[in-house]
Amino acid sequence: MTSKAASARAPADVAGLADLIARAVTRCPSVAGLTETPGIPVATYLPGRTVSGVAVRAGEVEVSVVARYGLPLPQVAAEIRQAVEPLVPGRDVDVVIADITSPPARAGAKSGAGAKSGAAERPRAPVPADGRNEAK
Repeated sequence: MTSKAASARAPADVAGLADLIARAVTRCPSVAGLTETPGIPVATYLPGRTVSGVAVRAGEVEVSVVARYGLPLPQVAAEIRQAVEPLVPGRDVDVVIADITSPPARAGAKSGAGAKSGAAERPRAPVPADGRNEAK
């Protein structure tokens, strides 16, 4: 195979790999989605389209995600690496957790239509670091 033939095939291979990685990452239960962070370009640029949140490079793959609230972040990263490493043997897999979703609303929490209009919460007095309540 000539280098010209290899370079002609490379974009299609990279596109297929970027799409496989994107699907594998977004199937992880702790991932809300792929993302790009301003100033941190994590994307694969292809003719006519961009795979945001997945950068396929010669020796590494980088993914940038929004994690779901709940799991410790090292566990989220490990879950993503476990999904991606079989697709890219011999390459490093770098995970950027660019954001985290908000925690789910608690049952009975005052918000939206259920909240009393015009009612403000009374400010709470600070608690000393030792936990004792000084007021008697």
